[in-house]
Amino acid sequence: MSSEQNPSTGTTDAPSGPRPRRLTAAAALCALEGLALFVGGVWMLVLGLTGGHDRQQAVTGGITVLALALLPLLAARGLLLRRSWSRGPALITQIMALPVAYSLLQADSVAVPAGVALAAVAVASLVLLVHPATTRALGIRGPGRAQESGQR
Repeated sequence: MSSEQNPSTGTTDAPSGPRPRRLTAAAALCALEGLALFVGGVWMLVLGLTGGHDRQQAVTGGITVLALALLPLLAARGLLLRRSWSRGPALITQIMALPVAYSLLQADSVAVPAGVALAAVAVASLVLLVHPATTRALGIRGPGRAQESGQR
């Protein structure tokens, strides 16, 4: 294998310089969603273990939500560390949150404010994640631009 195929161990995929505030805000919003999922999963798990008639479904649901909380939490950590891979999971989390927010908005209960909050966080996160400053800070180049940095 050539040296082009094996990058040196000292290189990093994060560009140097200060982290943009947009990137920090996107990471904070992802972390907020992850923490909300974590709290919801723990709540479902506790209710399932201490209560009612459908214990197995509540425990399974709680464990599933806890596992889902890992995606935005890992994405938030990656965004803070300026890892280019982290934008994908962060975007997926926001796209998955939009139908959930819509479902909460259709409810005739106290879930409507939660739907409004989730929709606002998801849309704000999407805007922050696709902003050109965030993309540059993560070192993401558009299609066909991989060779541009070598030509300059």
